[in-house]
Order: sequence, then structure tokens, then C-alpha cells
Amino acid sequence: MPQGWQRSVEWPTILLIAIVYLVIAGIVYFHQHLPWWVMMPVGAYCVALYASLQHEILHGHPTSNRVINESLLFPTLHFWLPFGRYKTTHLQHHNDPDLTDPSRDPESYYMLPEHWAALPGIKRSLYDFNNTLFGRMLIGPAVSGARFWSSDFRAMSSGNKEIRRDWTWFALSALISVCFIWGVGGMPMWQYLAFIAYPGVSLALVRSFCEHRAAENHEHRTIIVEASPFWSLLFLYNNLHVAHHTRPGLAWYKIPAFYRAERDRLIAKNDGYTMNGYGEIFRRYFFKTKEPVPYPNMAWLRSGID
Repeated sequence: MPQGWQRSVEWPTILLIAIVYLVIAGIVYFHQHLPWWVMMPVGAYCVALYASLQHEILHGHPTSNRVINESLLFPTLHFWLPFGRYKTTHLQHHNDPDLTDPSRDPESYYMLPEHWAALPGIKRSLYDFNNTLFGRMLIGPAVSGARFWSSDFRAMSSGNKEIRRDWTWFALSALISVCFIWGVGGMPMWQYLAFIAYPGVSLALVRSFCEHRAAENHEHRTIIVEASPFWSLLFLYNNLHVAHHTRPGLAWYKIPAFYRAERDRLIAKNDGYTMNGYGEIFRRYFFKTKEPVPYPNMAWLRSGID
């Protein structure tokens, strides 16, 4: 193997990918011998970690070759979103001045006030519930997935070839996964989706729940959660989210050192938007909405202050 290739490979990421697939394969293959209270937490953690690894991949890791990187996570484990669509929308999300803007940030959970006003009461209640942490974990994967899928299907029906291509690759990746889960492992797909995939996406959504907030200055919109090793590994240190938005190309295992060196500056940069671990987030927002769904002050987005 050429020396230059060896230097360019981020082996901790490769190892983590291998572990995730091996654990999921083991759960699927031996599912008949595993109680649900083992299968669900271990499987969900691995699926959420898979989602974090997808985030790592789209930022150009763990090699300098895009095709190799994306091939490493090709068979889907969550059956939720096409990687190509996630990549496109997430890179758009990294235009920091547009963070949280419901008309420009594809990952915003806010709505334009006029769209909110037009919703029937039952939909408003649904979105309000989705803005509690309990709701985000319970119905968040379904709500987010339904909105994303319906938007993409409308775009494909209008002839968007790029989106159609991403969904074709996603269908192929899902087919490979189904062949192993159902064909090789003999695990019913409903069981995999109910006990592993859906809970895994629910766990992944804990990170994005408080990840950004509405604020006048766009640099004050991104959180720092100083979390335990359990959560930090699960999210590949993107709980230190200001560090990631400051250095989006930094490998996950280099983020802690960068954060320690720049901690005071980063906390000043985001105006002290910090949480002392995910326990604080659960205590504050498990049954309470974090913020209103309609964007609180449209002047923050349109005034040009940012």
C-alpha cells in the first residue's frame, strides 16, 4: 500500500464502521436468541452511530476518495433517507448565515409564520408535540421522514433527475440490506424496523433537537453540549456543534482536542448557548416544547444583521 494512501486513511473511522456493521449483522443473524431488551438498545445505538458516520462521510472522511467513502456505508441500516439527499441538504445547511431559516435551511424545524397560520389545529398540535423531546423521539422519525419523502416525490414527479438518481441508489442499498436481514438472517422486516431502525433514528434525533436555536446573530444559533462518553461517541462529538460548524472538515476524533484548546472562544462565539450534558436537555424539554414552531422574529432573518 502506498505511503501516501496510508497517511490519508482515518483508521478510527474505518474501525467504527466495521464494528457497527458487524454488531448489526450479529443481531440480525442471532435475533431469535436475543431478548428485545438487548436487541433494541444495542441495535438502536448502532443505527444512530451509523447515522453519525454518514455525517462523517459526507464531510469527506475517512479517505480522500469520495466513491470509497460512500461505498463504506452503502447498505442502509436505517431505511430512512437516501444518503445523496442527506448530503445535498446537509451541505446546504452549512451556509451558517441561513441557519434555522425555514425558507433556506433544509434542516430547520421552524416554520414561516404564514405557513403556521395556515395549518389546521390538529397539525399544529402534532408539530407542537414534535417540538418536545418526547415527541421528537416518538414521532420525529415519521414526521421528518414523511415531510422529506413527500417533498422529494413531488420533485421527482416534476422530473428532477438528480433526486431520482439519489433515490435509485437508496433503493438498491435498501434491497441489499433486505436481502441480508430477511433472506440471510431470517428476521422479519417489521421486527428490524420496529426494534432497531426506528429507535435508532429516534436516538439520532436527540442530537438535532437542541442543535440550533433562533437568534438574531447567526453565530449564536449553534449549541455546545458537554456530554458524557456515551453520547459523545454516539454523535461522534458533534454534540460540540459549534466546533463542527467552525471546522466542518475536522475528523470526529480530533474535535475534542480542538474544543479543549478553543473552548472559551467557542462559548463566547455562540453567546453561551451551552448545555451540561443531554441529561439537562431531557430534564428541561422531555415534556416541554423547546421553542415555538413558527419562527419567532423574521426580522432576524431578513434584516441583514447577520
